[in-house]
Amino acid sequence: FSIDELPQLINVLKGDMSLVGPRPPLPDEVAQYTLEDRKRLHVKPGITCLWQIKGRSDIPFRQQVQLDMEYISSQGMSLRPLI
Repeated sequence: FSIDELPQLINVLKGDMSLVGPRPPLPDEVAQYTLEDRKRLHVKPGITCLWQIKGRSDIPFRQQVQLDMEYISSQGMSLRPLI
């Protein structure tokens, strides 16, 4: 978590972002997404995510996307008992 991300807390309070979730992607990152990766765009973005916690910029882009997809998948699994 970086101090320059503090203003994003306003977006969390407004409901536009969550504390944890995939980071908002840049347009050039979206251009690299596979069709499966694009599911990531339907999830509320977060201030921090798994790949930031695990290594931040030391993690290659494909692994960042994979970790985001694993997080999204695990969130869906945690909601299934409620359905």
